Amino acid sequence: MRFPMSLQLKRRPLLALGLALGIFTALPWTAQADTQVRIGYQKSSTLISLLKTQGSLEQVLGKQGIRISWHEFPNGQPLLEALNVGNIDVSADVADTVPVFAQAAGARLTYFAEETASPTAQAILVHEHSALRDLSDLKGKKVAVTKAAGSHYLLLAALTKAGLSFSDIQPAYLTPADGRAAFENGKVDAWVAWEPFLSSAQQQLDTRTLADGQGLADYKRYYLASSTFAAQHPQVLETLFEELVRTGQWLRQNPQEAASILGPLWGNLDPAIVEKANARRSYDVRKVNAQSLGEQQKIADAFFKEKLLPGKVDAQDVTIWN
Repeated sequence: MRFPMSLQLKRRPLLALGLALGIFTALPWTAQADTQVRIGYQKSSTLISLLKTQGSLEQVLGKQGIRISWHEFPNGQPLLEALNVGNIDVSADVADTVPVFAQAAGARLTYFAEETASPTAQAILVHEHSALRDLSDLKGKKVAVTKAAGSHYLLLAALTKAGLSFSDIQPAYLTPADGRAAFENGKVDAWVAWEPFLSSAQQQLDTRTLADGQGLADYKRYYLASSTFAAQHPQVLETLFEELVRTGQWLRQNPQEAASILGPLWGNLDPAIVEKANARRSYDVRKVNAQSLGEQQKIADAFFKEKLLPGKVDAQDVTIWN
C-alpha cells in the first residue's frame, strides 16, 4: 500500500528522528549481533554435543543475534580453568568434583544448570579373574583414576566404606584413555571409569564391577558459566538452559537415534554401547539451588580430609544463576 506523496515526505524526518533517538528496535538488534558465546565441552558432553551436531543452538541463538564458538577440552579440569581465566564463557557439564577443585583454586564461577544424580554411571572395575573381591582388597593395590573427576570421589567414598584411606592404595592419575590402556595391559589392579568409557570397557574387556556409585556417590553433573558473562547475558543462559532441558527429554525419548548420532563423535563407538551408557545417565536438567549442593560439601570435605585440597571449601559459597 502506497501513501500519498505529502505523507511520505512528512514521514522521512520522523524516521530520521526515530533513528537518532534509538526508538526503533533495529539498532539494539544490530548491537546484539556482535555478541559471541564461547562454549567449552568434552567428548563426553552428551547434550552439548547433540546441540552442536544438530545445529539447533546456533539457530535459536542466531535469532537473537548471538554467535557461538566451540572449544573442546580433554577433561573437566582444564575446561573450568579456561572458564576461570576468561578464555571461554560457558562450560558444558562437568562432574560434581570438578567445581570443588576449581573453588579450592580460587575460581569464582556461576552454576546455571545440573543433571540429577546418576550413581550407576561410574564404577570401579577389576579384571574378571582378579583376586580382588571386596573393597578392602584394594589395600596396597594400584588403581587408575582421573584426578578431580567424579570417579575420584567414588574411589574415596569406596575406600572410606572399606575402612581404608587414600594413602592405603597406589593411585595412578590417568586420563580415561590411558587408564583403560593401563588396565587392559595389567599395569594397574583396578580402574575407576565413567560413561561412556565404563560401558565400552564392560562390553569389550573381561571385567567385573567391584562397586558402582549406588550408596557411595550421587554423581551429578553441573553446567557453569563465567560470573561476568552470566551477569551480562542472562538471556543467553536462559536459552541454553531451555535447550538443554529439551535435548535431555529428546534423548530419553529417542535413545537409539541419539546413540547413532553420538557413536561417531565418541570414536565410532558401537551405538549399542552408547545406548547402554546413556541409560545410566539421567539427562534430567534442572536449575540449581543451594539445597542441591549438599553432596558438593561431602565431596569437598572428603578431599580435604585426604589432603587432596589445599584448604577447606564451602560448597555453598558460589554464585547460582536464577
